[in-house]
Amino acid sequence: MEFKNLHNQKKPLLIGNVWDVPSTKTAEKLNFQAIGTSSSAIAQLLGYHDGEEMEFSELEYFVKRIALNTNLPLSVDLESGYSRNPKQIVRHIKSLVELGVTGINIEDSVVMNEKRILLNPSDFTKTLTEIKEHLEKEHVDVFINVRTDTFILLQENIIEETKKRIQLYQNAGANGIFTPCVEKENDIKTIVNSTTLPINVMCMPDLPDFDTLTKLGVKRISMGNFLFDKMYNTFEETVQTVLNQNSFKSIF
Repeated sequence: MEFKNLHNQKKPLLIGNVWDVPSTKTAEKLNFQAIGTSSSAIAQLLGYHDGEEMEFSELEYFVKRIALNTNLPLSVDLESGYSRNPKQIVRHIKSLVELGVTGINIEDSVVMNEKRILLNPSDFTKTLTEIKEHLEKEHVDVFINVRTDTFILLQENIIEETKKRIQLYQNAGANGIFTPCVEKENDIKTIVNSTTLPINVMCMPDLPDFDTLTKLGVKRISMGNFLFDKMYNTFEETVQTVLNQNSFKSIF
């Protein structure tokens, strides 16, 4: 699979995170090797909070439009699967693959009562194992990037818990591991050295530069929703300038 091979390059795969067709076209124009949806960005476009507030069918519609307008490998942020039932999650994955999707992200946390919580690692591993078994039985080829939210949610024993979860997910058949919010070089190196799977990190204020991440052994870098947020902050500033000047000249 071409997408899987992109995780074995000398330099990390820089994912162009997108949320609609124009952002997808921009990623193509800038020669990204692959793109991935940002669930948070798509949710915000529809007036939802991140955390599976939108229906899977709404996500599916955005994915369909994006997939029809690109030839780049496309990974989809499936959050926690939009179900707690492994068989339903498999149906969701199959629907995405039928649209041309080559990879998915699935995370080990859920939002309950407006609060994000980590799932029990053993329970999540069982779900992951069942998903993988069903997909293999039905010959569905898709790159499963498993996101562990330890660095988002834990205050203590982060490294130990992260390494434990990574090993469980690797044994369950994950193709890659995503550790959002990790920033320290030593933490990144420890995580990379704890597994044979490609490690994915995400845009953060203190994330090392791409050359340093390459030396640390990182294989995939995501942008998350931060470029989307930056774009809309710039939009607000642009409109504010128009209002301050009572003129559209600043746009041109």
